Amino acid sequence: MNNKRTADGKFIIRTTVESDREAIIAIFNHYAASSYAAYPEMPVNDRFFDFLHEGTLAFYVLEHKTQIIGFGLIKPVLPFPAFMKTGMLTYFLHPEFTGQSIGGLLLEQLIADATEMGMTSLVANMASKNKASIHFHMNHGFTEVGRLQNAGSKFGEPFDIIWMQKML
Repeated sequence: MNNKRTADGKFIIRTTVESDREAIIAIFNHYAASSYAAYPEMPVNDRFFDFLHEGTLAFYVLEHKTQIIGFGLIKPVLPFPAFMKTGMLTYFLHPEFTGQSIGGLLLEQLIADATEMGMTSLVANMASKNKASIHFHMNHGFTEVGRLQNAGSKFGEPFDIIWMQKML
């Protein structure tokens, strides 16, 4: 897939390229420094893009008026052939575009790709203190399937990791 304009024509979803590195890291680092949406408490460097990209089955950016406002990807839940039916999602939106149903555009594309690849489910994990992500996933048909209690700590506060799954 090269470029896909959304139904309303306001956004373009396209495959990530190397020149997207800086914008993707900037979006991620906003959440690292300010919320529980990203697990690191400190900004990551540009090599984190390589970590995100490694092993992806799909990796997109979402553009609005030539500005990258989000990114999303699918990786296998585990790096073994036995687990190719389940994909693990990661996606983030620029903060000024959250809460406007825009994240669903990326999710729809990732679901379409996962279905085309023959996947039967998608999973996502998030901090229990990330209420917006929990709400987003529940509104898009995900259910909680597991919880690791007090698995993480950020800003001096412990949090659980919640695993959510959507059957395709």
